[in-house]
Amino acid sequence: MNNLKDIQTFYFVGIGGIGMSALARYFKMQGKAVFGYDKTSTDLTEELVAEGISVTFIDEISELQKEVISKENVLVVYTPAIPKHNKILNYFFSEEFYIVKRAELLGEVSKNTLCLAVAGTHGKTTTSAILGHLLAECNMPVTAFLGGIAENYNSNFIYKGSEITVVEADEFDRSFLQLRPDIACVTSMDADHLDIYGDAAEIETAFRTFAKLVEKEENVFIKKNLPLDGMTVAVEETADYEAQNVKIKGGAYLFDLKTPNGTLENLTFHLPGHHNLTNAIMALGMAILAGSPTDCLPKALATFKGVKRRFSYKIKSENLVLIDDYAHHPTEIDALFQAVDEMYPNDHKQIVFQPHLFSRTRDFAVGFAKSLSQFDEVVLLDIYPAREEPIEGITSEWLLNQVVSEKKRLVFKSALPEVLLKSKCRIKLLVGAGDIGAEVNKLTQKLKDEA
Repeated sequence: MNNLKDIQTFYFVGIGGIGMSALARYFKMQGKAVFGYDKTSTDLTEELVAEGISVTFIDEISELQKEVISKENVLVVYTPAIPKHNKILNYFFSEEFYIVKRAELLGEVSKNTLCLAVAGTHGKTTTSAILGHLLAECNMPVTAFLGGIAENYNSNFIYKGSEITVVEADEFDRSFLQLRPDIACVTSMDADHLDIYGDAAEIETAFRTFAKLVEKEENVFIKKNLPLDGMTVAVEETADYEAQNVKIKGGAYLFDLKTPNGTLENLTFHLPGHHNLTNAIMALGMAILAGSPTDCLPKALATFKGVKRRFSYKIKSENLVLIDDYAHHPTEIDALFQAVDEMYPNDHKQIVFQPHLFSRTRDFAVGFAKSLSQFDEVVLLDIYPAREEPIEGITSEWLLNQVVSEKKRLVFKSALPEVLLKSKCRIKLLVGAGDIGAEVNKLTQKLKDEA
């Protein structure tokens, strides 16, 4: 790749993507000219425009700004999520512009820094957000590129300096193999993205290859029982980094962290669920290894507010708790249930779930049915297709037939306000990685108005 310092103009095809927008913000902060295209306007693209980034939502060559018509000093960035028929991207290819995938650019940005890479089929965004926050609060010179909006910063980008980078190492399309991490973690490696990998064995192979990118084995943190070499992490199980004396007080975890070099005592962490507590331990271990002074870590951890759509409380009252979450895999729904059941063991729980991708619904139908059946009431929306065409026979109705909860139904999004209001469950969860996220604020307001 050309020296990034020599490139003056960046064009992001799919700039509204969570990972793309963080990079766009980074280069804008570096004083570069940043432009982009995305299919639809969102809160995130509106923020980019407000920050001085020019964004078009029309896929036509005539929409390209004059600054990017010339190939000189222009770098075009895209992701695998962009359809092959996209006119703007095809124009750049036909005119032989300098074009890279997002993952390649992320690898280049982090190359000459102390690179902390967070990998795993679940937990990447929360772990990297905690890690970025810990380092920022401890005044470490960190740039963090996040795959979600960190509540503390209302952004997917944290900038406190450029000597350390925190990046999400995305396994989709094997993108994470473009990175050269100095310190890394693997939070989980469940089968997923089988449309890319084919089977679980191929995913394991990719994660092993990723872990070996780190020079020292002791610089790799792994959730205990994963088939990888590295420093193990666990909650109240013997491990190199272990949460001990875990208690719940006021909806938060209190715990001690045992490390190979001593114990950090009286830590407070506000995100529910053992999966989130494991993510916090990963982040603490990586922060310590990156040189963060340990005396500032307890306060930093206690002030972490979470990531939007990751167990986000929208309403928390005596009569109603409404939680919004991005979970889109059976393991994530299991973790969600564990968290909500631990915090609210005596309350009835309703889940509204929008399956994401026909292929994922087909591949994990048995797991989805089992995970969903833990809830007292199950409400399914139609499958969100994202990048896929329908698969014959694979529908939400087909999935719902495998759920054993007594109260279960399939509804359109338009019926959700009525369904939520009529349910007697005190705990309600809105779950999925599709466009259900766009409905959350409207539904929250409706429930508040009716309270």
